[in-house]
Amino acid sequence: MDGFDTNTNVIVVAATNRPDVLDPALLRPGRFDRQVILDRPDLRGRVAILKVHTKGKPLDKTIDPENLARQSPGFSGADLANLVNEAAILAARRNRKTIGMAEFNEALERIVAGPERKSRIISDAEKRIIAIHEGGHAVVQRVLPKCDPVNKVTIISRGMALGYTMALPMEDRYLQSKTEFEDKIAGLLGGNAAERLIFGDTTTGASNDIEKATDLARRMVTEWGMSDKMGPLAFGKRDEMIFLGREIGEQRNYSDDVAKMIDEEVRVLIENGYVRATQTLTEHKVRLLALADKLIAEETVESEEFEKLFADLPPKENLHGISLLPTPGVSTFSDPTPHEPPAAPAPSPSPSAP
Repeated sequence: MDGFDTNTNVIVVAATNRPDVLDPALLRPGRFDRQVILDRPDLRGRVAILKVHTKGKPLDKTIDPENLARQSPGFSGADLANLVNEAAILAARRNRKTIGMAEFNEALERIVAGPERKSRIISDAEKRIIAIHEGGHAVVQRVLPKCDPVNKVTIISRGMALGYTMALPMEDRYLQSKTEFEDKIAGLLGGNAAERLIFGDTTTGASNDIEKATDLARRMVTEWGMSDKMGPLAFGKRDEMIFLGREIGEQRNYSDDVAKMIDEEVRVLIENGYVRATQTLTEHKVRLLALADKLIAEETVESEEFEKLFADLPPKENLHGISLLPTPGVSTFSDPTPHEPPAAPAPSPSPSAP
């Protein structure tokens, strides 16, 4: 990059998705001294990208790019291209002349949760456990004010999940509060709490939810300063495999006594979330059982039918007082048996087996 004459008129442009591992010498003035951040697109960006990828494709008249963009927060441009292509393939397989909303919804679920596993046979007893588990997630997320609205609940197997609850935000959000995370932890633990409430027992299906909740609670304490006892301090430094982007460990910069306090605070957050989930489900047990029966009968409950169970409750509002759509959340009932890996998730934590 050095050595060009001043009148050469050469501009050197480079791209990377790991700027943190670049040699500082590359970023000195006169070299790559201008950095342009290309983040995931916001709502307006997703609408524009969808219009590009749907141009020339036979869309149904009911398709609204803005509606699709609202259902795909966190999607990158490649994810959106994949969404449109998946929907087009599904329409062709169904011998449809236009791509409808049903195809886009199916494509969205394939990207987030994996393809349907129609060959899997589940007993009636296990189907009821899965329905209660997913109903627990859905009821807690609907009742607690700062959980995202429930878009769909299903007990149809996809990828490594035996069932899942999909919650979608109403808007793009870049900041989240402690109370939001506390509600989210309760929502993640809702499936396990529902099993214990109805059956007096728990299953291995909650393993993925427990892992997510524990990780979220630990990050609240160690990264985001959301523990009153520990204060606004950061604990530990995570090391990553430079070229794979995988975390390989944590450098402890705190004592064993502090580690014990961190563990205690994480436990408090989890226990409080579990208590809130249990209290919510106990109060709305009738709705939980009604939703589970509906899932057993119909396998999938969309948002419109789901909201009918809560007609006496006020609709959800976002942080600005507008009727809440951060990345899609998928609470899953995990399959404890390892099978083929699920489809790579686009915007959200995907269902996985322990």
